[in-house]
Amino acid sequence: MKKIYTAVKFCGMRRRLDIEYANECRPDYAGFILSDGFRRSIVMGTFYELVTYLDKDIKRVGVFVNEPIENILNCHYNQELDVIQLHGNENEDYIKTLRKDFSGEIWKAVRAQSPGDIGREQKKSCDKLLIDSYSEDCVGGTGKRINTENVKNANIGKPFFIAGGLDGENIAEIIRETAPYGVDVSSGIETEGCKDIDKMKKIMSILRKENLR
Repeated sequence: MKKIYTAVKFCGMRRRLDIEYANECRPDYAGFILSDGFRRSIVMGTFYELVTYLDKDIKRVGVFVNEPIENILNCHYNQELDVIQLHGNENEDYIKTLRKDFSGEIWKAVRAQSPGDIGREQKKSCDKLLIDSYSEDCVGGTGKRINTENVKNANIGKPFFIAGGLDGENIAEIIRETAPYGVDVSSGIETEGCKDIDKMKKIMSILRKENLR
């Protein structure tokens, strides 16, 4: 059977301890919430400090929600981001403007209520999609499990990540159902709101054992 490689992003890094955990577990990406007003948000000073400890082989993802473009580019000009993830209502003009000054990848999140939501977002000139569960009250990190039927019934023409309620109990099943490029995990690697090294290790171990990584 052909081996499948599933990229892994651990999101919502806030503490130096989280970075130490990531360096030990070796995900492909570490995500930082850089827009204000969310439970896992961090200020720029904290972000700049944390990335100095992050292993250089782990790519840095800045997550933004309807952020003024100039705020995002301030991060880029300091050469700290490999990926910009847009998790709000950013349109095609926004992405095109951002791309003029950012040479890394741009991902667009879609809070999928239906396959049509995914179809509309993939028309934008982003490099990858991040397909998340839908919540009326929150843009992400809810722990609510994604509706895999929306993914399976969408004709997705670009690489995509799956997010939404992924944890050590369901991640292998969801990967096999949806065949994503990668998985994005946040609440599923936390205990009482903090990153948990054992849960992080469990997910990495499962993906290796199940031949998904």
